[in-house]
Amino acid sequence: MTTKGIKSLPSRKSETREKVSRPRGWVPPSNLEAPEPPDGFHHRWVRAEYRGMADEKNIIGRLRSGYEFVRADEYPDRMDLPSVNDGKYKGVIGIGGLILMRCPIEVKEDRDEYFRNLTDTKTKAIENDLHKEEHPSMPISQERQSRVTFGGKKSQ
Repeated sequence: MTTKGIKSLPSRKSETREKVSRPRGWVPPSNLEAPEPPDGFHHRWVRAEYRGMADEKNIIGRLRSGYEFVRADEYPDRMDLPSVNDGKYKGVIGIGGLILMRCPIEVKEDRDEYFRNLTDTKTKAIENDLHKEEHPSMPISQERQSRVTFGGKKSQ
């Protein structure tokens, strides 16, 4: 019902919160949530201790590779970040024997390429060893493809 000069308002039923609320779904919080790295850097969680024993070899190797510690005071707006409270890593973002470290993107890409080449080299060596053992009357064939089927007969 409208009278002259008064606008009709939408019904209260159409304005309920349920119509505009986002879909709900609970997800457990991640213990290893890391802040966004600065431009040109990559963050990585690194093991600092294992079963209560310090893993100095791992940390020193990362430092020599170009990694540096990420300190909690570098992110003053993020009060939710866990940090080490005492010891030699005091103030560094860390939880459960892991600490957060950063490295330049170039170091990450070079490291990824190194391990990709290492994997390719080892794969080729295994294939060559396999072909050395092959007998002409029983050749070894390698199929490098996978297939996903969902019931029914296998089609060729």
